[in-house]
Amino acid sequence: MKKFDWKTAFKIGLCVILVYLCIHYWSKISGFIGLIFSAAAPIFLGLAIAYCINILMSFYERHFFPKSDKKAVKKLRRPLCLTSAVISLSGIIALVVCLVAPQLVACVRMLISDIPSAMERVVAFLNSHNIVPENIIASLSSIDWQSSLSKITETVTSGVGSALSVAFAAISSVFSVASTVLIGFIFALYLLLDKDRLTKQFKTVSESIIPERYLSKLLHIAEVANESFHKFIVGQCTEAVILGTLCMVGMFILRLPYAPMIGALIAFTALIPIVGAFIGAGLGAFLIFVESPSKAIVFLVFIIILQQLEGNLIYPKVVGSSLGLPGIWVLAAVTIGGGVMGIPGMLIGVPFMAVIYKLTVETIHEKRVLNSPAPSEKEGPEEN
Repeated sequence: MKKFDWKTAFKIGLCVILVYLCIHYWSKISGFIGLIFSAAAPIFLGLAIAYCINILMSFYERHFFPKSDKKAVKKLRRPLCLTSAVISLSGIIALVVCLVAPQLVACVRMLISDIPSAMERVVAFLNSHNIVPENIIASLSSIDWQSSLSKITETVTSGVGSALSVAFAAISSVFSVASTVLIGFIFALYLLLDKDRLTKQFKTVSESIIPERYLSKLLHIAEVANESFHKFIVGQCTEAVILGTLCMVGMFILRLPYAPMIGALIAFTALIPIVGAFIGAGLGAFLIFVESPSKAIVFLVFIIILQQLEGNLIYPKVVGSSLGLPGIWVLAAVTIGGGVMGIPGMLIGVPFMAVIYKLTVETIHEKRVLNSPAPSEKEGPEEN
């Protein structure tokens, strides 16, 4: 039994005091922690950007004269691969924005202009089928929907507070987000350009601080996490591109409106596992419904068939069981991640759950191996 000396008593007393201070001053401590995380937001964002860019950058590095020993090639490989990765991702984002933004603005304008006639058609439908009482129908019929919409628009644009203060607040918010993204992006570039030296430094510091038995476990956890996130990002992006392309081609064949925009929208929302494609399908059906309800029904039938094709053929082949996570846990990860962090939580919830699941399975397997009885020796032939 370990001797209980004054050093042990001092450590226990210090821990008790720290716990008491944390509980008593938790509001101030939590505010301070929130301030630290808010100040470090560009760094966290830079780490996330660097990880995503590094996936494409590593692909270019594997194909840009990987076996060359020339100094010029070695010196230029990393900057060229990083530039190619950034240009590729920027081109993809610009393509999606160019496909979605113009048609989305036009659709919103058309939607606003068609609201009065749409409400009149709804009132006529309710009246013809006797769904609601006559007094309510009379009240709805007496409303001038065009003037009501104009009043609502005026209230939204000029009636809520001072226009100058609203504009100033919006500009400040946009500038804050833009500066955070810019600083994070610059930090990511520095990380990627010097990632080898930073990795060696991190390993050296870790080996000198963390005991070897704990360090090996931490490195294994990091390896599992990197593998899970890498497979998820690559597989999900590939699957989203295939699904969006098939959706756009199918809509062109069926002569449905907004094919490029809805195809890009489906591809973007398909990055969210399970529920993403349904969100994109709902938005696409709503946009088409504004122009033609019959075409919206055709689109819904088409997207249901495409979803079945994607769920049974494309997703298993592209992503499949690479994460090693059963479907019920994927749904749980999306639900919990979305409830905690919204859409970002849905995106990182699945690979995070895959890491926990894989480590848990490994731990259970190791315990079973350790606890299993040793195989008995084979008995020799029975003597007469």
